[in-house]
Amino acid sequence: MKEVEGLRFRRLNRPTVITDELPEQRYKGTGHHVCTRSPSEPSVFFVLPPAGLLPFFSLKEPPLMSGCWEPNLKLREAQRLFEDQLVGPESIANIGDVFFTGTADGKIVKLIGRRIHTVTRLGKLPCGSREEESSCGRPLGIRVGPNGTLFVADAYLGLFEVNPTTGEAVRLVSGGQLVGGRKLSFINDLAVTQDGKKVYFTDSSSRWQRRDYLHLIMEATADGRVLEYDTETRELSVVMENLRFPNGIQLLPDEESVLVAETTMARIRRVHVAGLNKGGMDTFVDNLPGFPDNIRPSSSGGYWIAMSAVRPNPGFSMLDFLSQRPWIKKLIFKIFSQEVLMKFVPRYSLVAELHDGGVCTRSFHDPNGLVAAYVSEVHEHDGNLYLGSFRSPYIAKLDLKKV
Repeated sequence: MKEVEGLRFRRLNRPTVITDELPEQRYKGTGHHVCTRSPSEPSVFFVLPPAGLLPFFSLKEPPLMSGCWEPNLKLREAQRLFEDQLVGPESIANIGDVFFTGTADGKIVKLIGRRIHTVTRLGKLPCGSREEESSCGRPLGIRVGPNGTLFVADAYLGLFEVNPTTGEAVRLVSGGQLVGGRKLSFINDLAVTQDGKKVYFTDSSSRWQRRDYLHLIMEATADGRVLEYDTETRELSVVMENLRFPNGIQLLPDEESVLVAETTMARIRRVHVAGLNKGGMDTFVDNLPGFPDNIRPSSSGGYWIAMSAVRPNPGFSMLDFLSQRPWIKKLIFKIFSQEVLMKFVPRYSLVAELHDGGVCTRSFHDPNGLVAAYVSEVHEHDGNLYLGSFRSPYIAKLDLKKV
């Protein structure tokens, strides 16, 4: 594994672009209270450290789960593949009928028929515990580039280009480095242009690492970013800042903007990365009935959105409830570990296809996650949906002809 030398960082000179929100104020020092509000989004309050409270934000009332969002059992028609043979296949890519994914033990694997072959390991052993995760590595987003190589986002180790045949891995961007004065602490998903010259990726937080993702969800701090890496000049640019848990990312067909899932805000943003609106941002869809993870294209020209937890209406959403009560969050984290807290998050898998304007055209559900749990991505190939998971020990396959 070798690392690209001479990586340069530049900050984009963004034009003044009218968007639907106001920039968040930066603050320095302590002992001050800052409150910002944009007309197009929910109230967001920040209470600085002296108060000893977590940031306060309030989600809108969840939409009714009706119409396209009407609950069903369609995801329970899925078939589990490679059950108990791999753990946490977060993201999926394919070259022909050969599939690739990254697993919780730090490996990139390829799936041929019923067999699993290790392509490479980005980090080093041992693996398996929370403490070892940062050195073991945790590959998340994975894409196929125009030359048939794999582009992989590892939450800790950085951005890689991997030869799927030889397993040779070249590090393009190092995790943990300072970019624009902030660390790359939680590299998450990526998208690659058709010519392979630009890679856009999300850094979910400069404060929390992947192993502390529930803290990030609870706090909903606006310290996430979208970055651009130029594979020719090796320049690294900050495209958009002040996002709350930016997660999945998907280029639009014209490659002038990307869709970004802002998980804790239950919405998807459109960030303009090229063209006249470069540096601007607007909302693709707001107030989703669940918390979006990865975004991938559908064969009908839309986008598949994976959600591993929902905001039921009618019903009760724990995350919505806690978003308005930061003092309860603080108490909860003093009493319970992240693993224990995960047991209190209701398992409800929701997959939806959205088209232009954020219009929902169909959705597939698995209440209680009995067949497909903790879904993180929907990868469509040859009439089937392959469902990745950040936690489950399998990939789920859904035949679209049956639903």
